[in-house]
Amino acid sequence: MDDPALDVVEFVLTTHFYTENRDLDENDLPPRFRQVFWSDDATDDAPGGVERPLKATDATTRTATGVERPWEAVSDLLFTQHTEFSGEIAVTQSGMGLEWYRDRADDDRVDTNPTLVAALSTAADVDAPVSHEEARNNVRPIQADRVWIDALLDEYFDEEEDDEMLDLVKIRAPEEIETTLTDLVLTGDQEDEIQKIVKAIEHREYLAEIGLREIGKLLFVGPPGTGKTTVSRSLAHELGIPLVEVKMSMITSQYLGETAKNVEKTFEVAKRLSPCILFIDEFDSVAKTRRSDEHAALKRAVNTLLKSIDEVSLVRDEVLLIGATNHPDQLDAAAWRRFDEIVNFPKPDRDMRADILRVVTREMEIADFDPNEVADRTDGLTGSDLRMVLREAVLGALTEDRMTITQADVMAAVEDFEERDNLKNMDMIDGEGAELLGETDGGHDHEEEHEDDHADHDHEDDYADHDHEDDHADHDHGHEDARAQPQN
Repeated sequence: MDDPALDVVEFVLTTHFYTENRDLDENDLPPRFRQVFWSDDATDDAPGGVERPLKATDATTRTATGVERPWEAVSDLLFTQHTEFSGEIAVTQSGMGLEWYRDRADDDRVDTNPTLVAALSTAADVDAPVSHEEARNNVRPIQADRVWIDALLDEYFDEEEDDEMLDLVKIRAPEEIETTLTDLVLTGDQEDEIQKIVKAIEHREYLAEIGLREIGKLLFVGPPGTGKTTVSRSLAHELGIPLVEVKMSMITSQYLGETAKNVEKTFEVAKRLSPCILFIDEFDSVAKTRRSDEHAALKRAVNTLLKSIDEVSLVRDEVLLIGATNHPDQLDAAAWRRFDEIVNFPKPDRDMRADILRVVTREMEIADFDPNEVADRTDGLTGSDLRMVLREAVLGALTEDRMTITQADVMAAVEDFEERDNLKNMDMIDGEGAELLGETDGGHDHEEEHEDDHADHDHEDDYADHDHEDDHADHDHGHEDARAQPQN
């Protein structure tokens, strides 16, 4: 149950103790609080920060806590006071306030406020549930905050010539990624590789000491819609680090200017944002370009990319590199040897499809729903295909003014999907239309062309000028790959 008074007291106490204790820095503030006080004034060490003193006014408290009338929530407490002119809410007896807070806040809440843990650690009559260091580890670092990322980008890309670079990459803060690893249905191999990476990040210093620096370069291989993008995003969320996304089709596009320079800047951005994940989609474009007769500038860009991959390191630079491809057969040896681990993303089997269907329908009302029956009828479909099936079932019901769908609606949508899928392989239209319907690469591009239209969470069109081209390449968008399942 929400407790407005507890929310307000925590914020007011945090501003008080943070202002008093000069040994604390931005990473001692919960992200929801430090964003309220973020300043874009750059320093030699950072693109911005939080400046003391912090004041809990009506406005800042309302923004931080969501409590509409914060002073009313705490006006009856003996340790609070309000200045009418400035709107500041303050504590008159910090010790009493700290005891009041500790009596009402559960450990999980206290654990994620390092400022108050530090205060509790020195208090006489109350104890902190964890150490100050543990509390800091429970809080996402400021380098992963959207405000910090934006400030860094504004500082780094301050010339018009860099506008092209900002079109090349998409940077996601972990707070903007809703799907987590615990939401996903993963194969055993996928779980093992992810666990290895998590451990490698935790023990970077040890790996450096024993000389293992060439680690942390993964290649995700599998058809569109099988979770390559979603796992990368979820891993960034899980680790609390930014995700830098770039598509190879953008690098090799003849419409981009100095592509080799843009490649170098992509890696520079990743290193400046470190620790972070650098996710390079459509990696097979490397091999295509190396074998083609394209302009020499494009080949130089690809060679720059391969060199940059060689030079980046998880252990040294704190950059985890993930490449993804739908077409591993088009990669040459030079591309393969850049990665120390290959992770397979196959199409979901029958049991996984049933789990996917259960997840996608969590918020839906479906009469007599049997996901196993639907899974039996959808062999070969990816998670994004299944999501499209359910979308059609819902829309079909809405045309009949129904907010509840039935098993019959779902099975009819499966049949309609199969018919549309078959149309793609029909050689009965000549000219431009045939080129659109007769897609290559195994007849799956048509579905992927529509994936972005049905995304649940990450609605950002990563590369607006190339959306039809890019959406073919595993643009899962959180639940779009539909490989997630709820945790009991």
